[in-house]
Amino acid sequence: MSKYDSGLDQCFSALGDPTRRRILERLARGAATVSELAATHDMALPSFMEHLKKLEAAGLIASKKQGRTRVCALSPSAFAPAQNWLSEQSTIWEGRLDRFDDYIKNLMEERSK
Repeated sequence: MSKYDSGLDQCFSALGDPTRRRILERLARGAATVSELAATHDMALPSFMEHLKKLEAAGLIASKKQGRTRVCALSPSAFAPAQNWLSEQSTIWEGRLDRFDDYIKNLMEERSK
């Protein structure tokens, strides 16, 4: 994995906003029209559309036009890079903490002697 992954940056940036996270939570229950999604948010439609654009640019959602409406759906596979990165970080930190725990135990044993 490269040190700087712009796709991963976009994903975390998109997830960094509570409005966008609420949109994703809603879409986890199924596809919805832009109007349905916007109805639960107290903001102007152009502002809401910017949130959808950011989610779509990050690949977290996909939208398609059906007649006169736009329908949005979750793209679950888009979360894989973030999940993989978090898993890698968890493995690294678990190893570090295990080594630190061993170090502390050794110190305590040496002091008790």
